[in-house]
Amino acid sequence: MKAIFDHVSCECSKIVTQSYSTSFSLATKMLASSIRSDIYNIYGFVRCADEIVDAFHDYDKEALFNRFEEDLDSTLTDKISLNPILNAFQHTYHKYDIPRHLVNSFMKSMRMDLNKSVYSTEEEFNEYIYGSADVVGLMCLRVFVKGDDDRYETLKDSAMALGSAFQKVNFLRDLKADYEHLNRSYFPNTNLLELDEISKQRIIEEIKADFKAGYEGIVQLPPEAKFGVYTAYKYYYKLLRKLQKTPSMEIKNTRIRVANYQKFGLLAKSYVNYKLNLY
Repeated sequence: MKAIFDHVSCECSKIVTQSYSTSFSLATKMLASSIRSDIYNIYGFVRCADEIVDAFHDYDKEALFNRFEEDLDSTLTDKISLNPILNAFQHTYHKYDIPRHLVNSFMKSMRMDLNKSVYSTEEEFNEYIYGSADVVGLMCLRVFVKGDDDRYETLKDSAMALGSAFQKVNFLRDLKADYEHLNRSYFPNTNLLELDEISKQRIIEEIKADFKAGYEGIVQLPPEAKFGVYTAYKYYYKLLRKLQKTPSMEIKNTRIRVANYQKFGLLAKSYVNYKLNLY
């Protein structure tokens, strides 16, 4: 029965989420069960595309990406795929009427990572951020508002800002790995070999502005989504604060983390704030 295959497909996306990101997986568990699987499905899709361009160095990444994109196109048209990750994603895509241009923009940014290593202008950087992060936030927002177009339009700017904040935190945290292992430099007008406190603080202030705009949308989310998104917000803001306190030279030479005990502490505090409406 296809229902069994669809269930297995969604379980695969859940496993991908849990295997690749403990923090995102923890936040997703805080969502209502009615929407949790759909967020796993979105994450599974974007993670697989990202893995092709970031991790499969011993293979022809461009050929793999082309094949993945072709499979994606046919999956969204046929509403089925033998690739369980794509099969799960198409279910969520059609269920919430996710705009195709969001998917196209995401794939465009992922394709940039195949060959582009330096984003030297604000325009290039913003285009990449939009496709790699903002549209993922918008896909999730379609799920959170259950396809309500009016509510989606009201919250879309905040969702994009929060997606940008998360992605920029990742970039700042992963400076060393991106530069040394992937030969990539995302932040424009920033010499990563000579990253100083002034440049670091400029980036952090930009991220804080994104977080502020994103928070304004979080408090307006439906109850099914609010606590899970707030949990992710608290985790990434904690990571940003750690990065702010870390000397720029150390950021370039190590990967800053939030320890597991701190993650669970944040979860507990977030839950109290959520229940008492203190956030």
